[in-house]
Amino acid sequence: MRVLSLTFAIATVLGSAAYAAPLSQNKVNLLDVYQLAVDNNADLAAAHADYQAQRERVPQARAGLLPQIGAGASNSNSRSKVDTTDGSKTTSRSGLVYQASLSQPLFRLDRWYQLQAAQATNEQSALELSAIDQNLILQSSEVYFAVLRAQDNLAASRAEESAFKRQFDLASERFDVGLSDKTDVLQAQAAYDAARANRMVAERMVSDAFQAVSTLTNVDLAALEGVKHSLPILAPTPNDASAWVNTATEQNLGLQAINFAVQAAQESVKQRKSGHAPTVDAIAQYQKGDNDSMGFVNSGFPGMPRYDGKAEQGSVGLQLNIPLYTGGMTSSQVREGVYRLDQVEQMRESLRRKTVQDARNFYRAVNTDVEQVQALKQAIISSQSAVEATQIGYDVGTRNIVDVLDAQRYLYAAVRNYNNARYDYILNNLRLQQTAGTLSPDNLQALSIYLNPNYNPDNDFLPPDLDKEIEANLRRR
Repeated sequence: MRVLSLTFAIATVLGSAAYAAPLSQNKVNLLDVYQLAVDNNADLAAAHADYQAQRERVPQARAGLLPQIGAGASNSNSRSKVDTTDGSKTTSRSGLVYQASLSQPLFRLDRWYQLQAAQATNEQSALELSAIDQNLILQSSEVYFAVLRAQDNLAASRAEESAFKRQFDLASERFDVGLSDKTDVLQAQAAYDAARANRMVAERMVSDAFQAVSTLTNVDLAALEGVKHSLPILAPTPNDASAWVNTATEQNLGLQAINFAVQAAQESVKQRKSGHAPTVDAIAQYQKGDNDSMGFVNSGFPGMPRYDGKAEQGSVGLQLNIPLYTGGMTSSQVREGVYRLDQVEQMRESLRRKTVQDARNFYRAVNTDVEQVQALKQAIISSQSAVEATQIGYDVGTRNIVDVLDAQRYLYAAVRNYNNARYDYILNNLRLQQTAGTLSPDNLQALSIYLNPNYNPDNDFLPPDLDKEIEANLRRR
């Protein structure tokens, strides 16, 4: 029995240039798209700039524990008038004074804890940047396989349109020779018109998918390498949900980052509590300048003779400050810090629960995809056989045109579902790896082995051995 091949049906209708998809001589693969995203993605560049800015918090906090050295100069001119018994007397002072100061914190708990909090925040920022880098791997894969999914869907829509067009032509021919009534022609025409509309939508979806790639990479691409049907569809390794959950709770980058956020909040609470503690600084000062300008006068130092030359002054000491009452500011800041700590701890727990949920969900999704791909491939074989049998029944008068059209709709629905399941399997695998914190460019490298630079959606959207399996299935019947 002759089998009406899907690929043959596509070839008969897609010879015109009107259906040709934009293809380039050098197709781009998955790793190329990822590298273009790394080089050109604006969100990633913004994240790197934000990380570099966050890193500066550590030296800023450390500066509060290091010596503070200052130098300056002043030039003043003052005039005084004093009334005495002998009349009024006017004096004036002027001169240039140089001064330098050194302050070394000796006991500053608040600044120490501020440094600890800044270091924890820096670690958090580094992990958040790694999470963004990791998410870009998934984004690149999603837009890449969205294009392939849209192209395969378009190929199926074209094949469906071709089949309905052929059915419409056959119904018209049968009506012309009196073998069928007008209803069959109208039914076939309605199916053909709907298929044409679906094909137009599918074409737009391909353009939209390519636009998403362009937005991510800032490069306009015309063609991508397709996925070989030899891609292994295997269960996750290890095939144990608990193992994936344990890995995710230990290695998920978001969880690791929020752990440092909790640590930073804890150090911040300590910093605010230390506002009640005393502070001790070592102080050193030095001045040099005109005697009058520095204030070494008889009125300031009784019995000291007046000097008109230069003078120097130096001092070294310790400065103790004991905060007694700050209007309730410190206590309020402590309470605020405790609430912020509670907030971030609750956020960590929420993220932990979501991570566990995602790990289990994606694990189940991958296993479901494995079964779906196999089942839907068999559904295509069975649907194609049903189309052949229904068509024969229609030819001999035991089936009507509606039966034939429904059988063809089921066939192309199975085709679309099969291809969707393939791409869902790939993406759910990557999402599972991301949730577990193990996603890396190596995963894309492993996928690239199964990319075909000669992939043509119109010819390759179905497994190459499908015709043989359909024919074998018909013989078994």
